[in-house]
Amino acid sequence: MSEPERIDLAARWGEGVTRADLMIPPTAPGLRIGLLGGSFNPPHLGHLHVARTALARLGLDRLWVLVTPGNPLKDPADLATLGRRLAATRRLLEDPRIVVTALEAGFGSPYTWRTVERLALRAPAVRFVWVMGADNLAGFHRWQYWRRIAKTVPIAVVDRPAASLAPLHAPAAQSLADFRLAEVDAPILARRVPPAWVFLHGPRVALSSSELRRRGLTA
Repeated sequence: MSEPERIDLAARWGEGVTRADLMIPPTAPGLRIGLLGGSFNPPHLGHLHVARTALARLGLDRLWVLVTPGNPLKDPADLATLGRRLAATRRLLEDPRIVVTALEAGFGSPYTWRTVERLALRAPAVRFVWVMGADNLAGFHRWQYWRRIAKTVPIAVVDRPAASLAPLHAPAAQSLADFRLAEVDAPILARRVPPAWVFLHGPRVALSSSELRRRGLTA
């Protein structure tokens, strides 16, 4: 990467962002790849728990952690630079099966429906699965074109503290109730034609990015 390009990327996204960070990571036909998106502002043990649970329970070959350039539902003034969030997320999620990427910044959009549709179009032989914490399921119906997300990729929801019951009664969960798989079928989720989703119970981690920011522990 040339020095002018490095300076341009740093000015836009913060130090440490490279051209490779903005590109789709390598794929191969038949790979089962989880997609865990978020601001990661900052990343915390709750994210690590979701990542490890997804890898262990879904039979994934890879997990792509999508550090978004911004969250349309959150105040951008509270957001650390993309470069800082990428670096912090990589320090926390150090695993050869995990790829931390800023491909959504490369796409030029923070919207999940655009991300999954573009990935499905560009890598049609890859079996993508959207991964989220149960707290996100509670507000999933507020995501832009959330039904298009559910029709494009299977979804895995990982339990979070104090969220087990409420998200399952949220509008999106109720609307997709007929497409919910039994938890024992989680390993075959990646092979299912969407809409299809599973709720994964297990040990829960209470940390949240908003609480860490309140304490002043940012990326």
